Amino acid sequence: MAKVSKSPWMLHYDGSSCNGCDIEVLACLTPVYDVERFGVLNTGNPKHADILLITGGINTQNKPVVEQLYSQMPEPKVVCAVGICACNGGVFKDCYNIIGGVDKVLPVDVYVPGCAARPNAIIDGVVKAVAVLEEKRKKFKKEGGEKA
Repeated sequence: MAKVSKSPWMLHYDGSSCNGCDIEVLACLTPVYDVERFGVLNTGNPKHADILLITGGINTQNKPVVEQLYSQMPEPKVVCAVGICACNGGVFKDCYNIIGGVDKVLPVDVYVPGCAARPNAIIDGVVKAVAVLEEKRKKFKKEGGEKA
């Protein structure tokens, strides 16, 4: 794992999932799996978040919400799509109101497939997201960004 200069904060958003992946994300926060041991803190405020973790596909109603959450996050930021629905729309991808996976709306940095994605796979994805975030921070700092 990359050396973390500060604790990254993670914002979890449930797009249009069946809640299977959401339950597994919550399991990651319990002492059994404990994602916080990697320095990741959960937040409900996009203005404090470094990592956007999305479960479920993107539909016509949540597209503007997802775009707004992403736009409120400070640079640099990382998007992690959790579950097959977030990756490509899953079993719902041919439904009339499903646009598809998260990458149809936002640039996705880390994909965590599964139905439902297991907590250990989600934690692996979050650890990869932290590594991507550190690389983006280094690049951002070199380009003259404020946040390092």
